[in-house]
Formats: sequence, structure tokens, C-alpha cells
Amino acid sequence: MEFTCLSRGGFFYFPPCHMLEVCGFRIQFDCPMDFSALPIFSPVPLDFDVISDEELSTHPGNGSFNLENVSEEKIEKPLDVGSLIKAEPWYKIIKNLRLWNLSFTDIVLISSPMGMLGLPFLTRQKGFSAKIYATEATARLGKMMMDDLVAMHMEFKQFYGSEDDATPQWMRQEELELLHHALKEVAFGQDEADLGGWMPMYSAADVKDCMKKVETVRYGEEACYNGALVIKALSCGLEIGACNWTINGPKRDIAYISSSIFSSSNAMNFDYLALQGETIIYSDFSSVESMNDILNDTSGSLTENLMALRNEETLANLLSDPAESVGESEKLSFICSCAIQSVESGGSVLIPINRLGVTLQLLEQISASLDCSNLKVPIYLISSVAEELLALANVIPEWLCKQRQEKLFSGEPMFAFVDLLKEKKLHAFPAVHSPKLLINWQEPCVVFCPHWSLRLGPVVHLLRRWCGDPSSLLVLEKGLDAELALLPFRPMSMKVLQCAFLSGIKLDKVRPLLKVLQPKVVMLPENLSRLINTNTESCTVFSYSEGETLRVPNLKDSLELEIAPDLAMSFCWRKLQQGNIDIARLKGELSLNCGKFKLFPENAHVATDQRPLIHWGQPDLKKLLNVLSKMGIEGSLQQSDAESSNVGVIRIHDPTEAVIEIQDSRTIISVADKTLCARIFDAVDSILNGV
Repeated sequence: MEFTCLSRGGFFYFPPCHMLEVCGFRIQFDCPMDFSALPIFSPVPLDFDVISDEELSTHPGNGSFNLENVSEEKIEKPLDVGSLIKAEPWYKIIKNLRLWNLSFTDIVLISSPMGMLGLPFLTRQKGFSAKIYATEATARLGKMMMDDLVAMHMEFKQFYGSEDDATPQWMRQEELELLHHALKEVAFGQDEADLGGWMPMYSAADVKDCMKKVETVRYGEEACYNGALVIKALSCGLEIGACNWTINGPKRDIAYISSSIFSSSNAMNFDYLALQGETIIYSDFSSVESMNDILNDTSGSLTENLMALRNEETLANLLSDPAESVGESEKLSFICSCAIQSVESGGSVLIPINRLGVTLQLLEQISASLDCSNLKVPIYLISSVAEELLALANVIPEWLCKQRQEKLFSGEPMFAFVDLLKEKKLHAFPAVHSPKLLINWQEPCVVFCPHWSLRLGPVVHLLRRWCGDPSSLLVLEKGLDAELALLPFRPMSMKVLQCAFLSGIKLDKVRPLLKVLQPKVVMLPENLSRLINTNTESCTVFSYSEGETLRVPNLKDSLELEIAPDLAMSFCWRKLQQGNIDIARLKGELSLNCGKFKLFPENAHVATDQRPLIHWGQPDLKKLLNVLSKMGIEGSLQQSDAESSNVGVIRIHDPTEAVIEIQDSRTIISVADKTLCARIFDAVDSILNGV
């Protein structure tokens, strides 16, 4: 088995990407987009008069430039809004993915909607024919997010027009020389060598074609690929529809753990017990990202506490500890309190968070807080897929946690937005320029809208409107470079609240989880394996890093074979004198189905008097001469020339000449007559055991 980490990702919106080769198949885990470089582009201006023709022709990304000015300018100007690229953005995918021949990829497993956003880049490439698996909820949410992304990007196309050349002007070497060094580092890495991975935005037709290649599954449903692999999706608790994967094959059973949350307020909880297997690929980097904070506080006591863990009950209690759920609820409550303060002071609240679960929770809590404060403030959900998104959230009970499902069974709405829509406290609109929104618009208000990068969608227009209002509030999620993202909107009087939501398994739960699952082999991120002291684990731990291929030996020396009962009943067993072993000859039709080898009876009639194919033991020379004599074959025993030789020779002289040479490990019959050869073989067969 070979495992390659193509990208470790970064945070919730940029999940990891890996390539796995097992049982002769190549499997890719997730295909996300890297939005971290998107803020190097300037958002679309409010009107076409904002950017003059002269500015369009002199800024990085469009038109001509003066090489003399570049060479003479030794002191770089401070980074400001003019430093941003004013052109239609391109988007980054996994750079290492370009090093692989996609036509050889057999399977793509999608673990979350965010891990699906880069999929159209793959499916539109020539030669791509892999089977794509995703849960039904992930596929539907992912499609909505891709459709929304295409719709938001259309603003850039309408403003800048279409590029005539395959490579945009801003990516040309001479244009890159003009780019501010801080933007170069974001776009191309610290060494400015990461030029690969940039792609133009896909189209709505690409999304439609991509979805045709996706096969949806439910939690716990088995999907058999090519008869050899059994693939199953299991809930991970991170987001509605997000999942982990198990892959069972003839030679290895694998569990793939993506970013997971043990107890969720919206999605179905983390089904970790179903991941018990011999090999675990641990791909939750969230604890690695927060490693520095944890090292400063708890790394010393963490090892001591976990060494004391022994019984399963203690481990289960630790994994199901509700403390992290309480912590997330407190974060949401704090956001609500800040939102209420802004509204009471006459400001509006802008929340560009693209987590469906968090958005639904904030809708509930903010509306409840507004009611408690007797504030008649409208809540707007602005997105090209807003209505479709709310409709989906109301019809997917099987993907939700038990608390949400119990509301459905008791006749209550699963989410509060159902009542909010009826009471006209919540309004869903496709765009900021929607006529109905303009009629309904009222300030102060609370707005949920994309995009969290602050470069696309309604958030750009609303942020320009409120950035100078000190009473208004902008809620961002950590993982975004706020300094760069807010650059086009400075000077910024608006309050900014940046929050970090739970995005995976916390560090203090990694080792207890491994103790519960008890795998034989674990593959961990290199930094994480150092942090949790894997030397104390009973399993074999392999550490992996980005861009390196890890080779893991097979644990199974032999394969299991299922034999049909009627075929097993027809076996003719013979007992070996050595080792008291029974042995029988197998013959049938071999089949590989659902990752298991099976043997069925042949359709054709099988004769019962077949010659044995394998013999064991050494023929007795005198006994063999006696059997040959009874068959009318005359011969004599010839003594070996060497006294120490273990070779015995029988020379046949009637009916024709032949030689039988008996060695320690084999018997050689040398004869020109095929009929005589067959008779001698029968004689040897009669005195030896064989099947």
C-alpha cells in the first residue's frame, strides 16, 4: 500500500487531499479549492467609473508597464488597496495534484462539501474516468456551493470581460515582477516557486457534468467497486452530510478519519466505533493547526493523564465529554450578545460564514435574542441558492443529530428558520440587487451571506456600505488573513469579531480514540505523531508529511477464500503423515466479489478419476520395482556411483528403455515412449500420497 499526502489543507474551508494506492487501485481523498490566495485580487468595484482607464492600464494585472520604473524603484511601497490585482481571479487547486496522471485515478472519495469544490476542475480534464463517491447530503450541498460560486464569479466576468489568451496578463512574468512581495508570498509561497495549481473558474455546465459522475451513498451503505473493494461512508459529525470512509479489500481493511466532531448540535454524531480496523489513515489536521496553543498549556499533563487510561468506559466517557459542545454554545452566545449590542446601537450585523450548521444555529439564537430584547430587526439570508438551501435543510432528517430528529418525530420543525420565514422575521433573497430585497430592505438588520473570503458575492457590497459605521459588526471565522481580506475596505470603523469554531478532533482525544479503535497500523501527520508521543502505542505508527509517499507493508500473509457448501462437500480428503494434516484438491470457478475471494463449482462436469497434481514423500525403490513388475514393466535397481549420494536410479529395459531417477525433492522419468511414461507415472502415483 502506498499513501501520499498531496496537501495538508489549512482549516475548515480547505480540507486535506491525499492519494492512496491499494489492491491495485488508486484512490483520491477529496478535491478542495484553496481560497487562501483569493484575497490578492481586488473585489469588483461598485460601478464602472471607479477604475479609470489609466489605472486599469498601469496596475498589476492589466495592460502595459514601464520596465525603467521597475528597475529604478528600489523601495517598495506599503501594501494598500492599489497593490491588489484588478483582474478576473483564477483559483488554486492542489498543486501536487498536477504531478499525477488523473487518467489512472480509479476512485475519488469526497468527505465534505468543502472537499468537493475543486471537483469540476478534475472532471473537465481529458482522460478523467474515476468513480466519485459522496454522501447524498454532501453531493447536494456541494452542488449548491459550486453553483453559488459560479454565480458570484460572474460579476468579475461581467466587469472585466473574457480573457483572449489562455494565460491572464497578471500571471505573466513581467506583471508578477510588479506585484507586492506580500502578495507574491500569499499567491506563490515563501520561495515564490509555487506557480502551479492556478485554474480559471469552471462554468455551470462543468458543474452539471461533474455531478453526473458522482454516485451518492447513505451512511453505512456499502458500495462495491470492481468487485474488489467495499466502500462505506460513516458520519463524522463535522457538518451535515460530512463523513469518514472505510475501505475493505482482500489484502487490507482501511479506515480513513477526516476532520470529525464527537458531539454535534446539527449533524449526526461521529460514528467512531464503526472505524475499528487494522489500518487507520488519520487525516484530521485541526489539532496540528492549534498545536502551539496546546503545547503552551497542556502537553505535559496530557501524556500523564492518558497513560492512566486503561478501561473502555473511561475512554468512552472522555470521548463523549460534552465540554467541547458547551464551549461551542458559549461562542455562539457571545456572538449573539455582540450582535444585539450592535443592533441596539443602530448598527447592522454582517455574517459571511459558510458553515451550514453554524449558520442555522446562529439564526436560531440571534432571532431568540432579538425577541428577548423586543427588537424588531429583520434577518436576511442573501445567496443565489438561499431558498434551495433552506428547503434542503428541512428535508434531510436522516443526516441530522438525534435532537433534531426527535423534534421531527414530536411534530416540531427541525430548525427555527421554518417559523421565522412564516413570521416574516427571516427573508431569503438571491442577490443584493433583487427588486424584492430593495423593497423589503430595512436597517439595522442582520445579514447572512457569502463569501467568507470577502472578495465574492453580497458580502462585498454590504461591507462597502457598512465599513465606515462604528456601530456595525462583521463576524469572521479564523483561518482567514483578516488584514489582507479587509484591505479594500479600509479605513475600517466597523467592529470585527473573528471566531474559531470547532473543526475537528481535539488533541487530548486523539490517543484515547486510537486506544478504543485498537488498529494494528496508524498513519499520522508527522507533527501530530511527535506531539502525542506515539512510542507508547501498541500499534505500528507511520508518520507522513506533505508531498512524500509512504509505503506500508501488508499485514496479511495469506488471503481468505470462501468455498461454496456444495463444493466443500465433494472434497476427497487425504491425511498427511507429517503434521497430522488433511489435504484435498480444489477445482472450481474463482470469483472476487465485495472484496472477498469465493470458489464456486464449475458448470461443466468434473471427472472424479483425475490424476493428482501434487505428490509428497519419496518412492520406495523396491516397492516401485515390484509395482512395475506387476504391470509388465521390467527393470533393475542401479546403484549410485557416489556412496554419499541420495539419488536412486531404476533402469527400465522392457518393453523399452527408460530411466527413473529418484532424488530427495523430485522424481525424474526419462523415456521416449509417451505410453510407457504414463504407465510409470501411474506406478509412482500408486505408492505415493497425492491430491
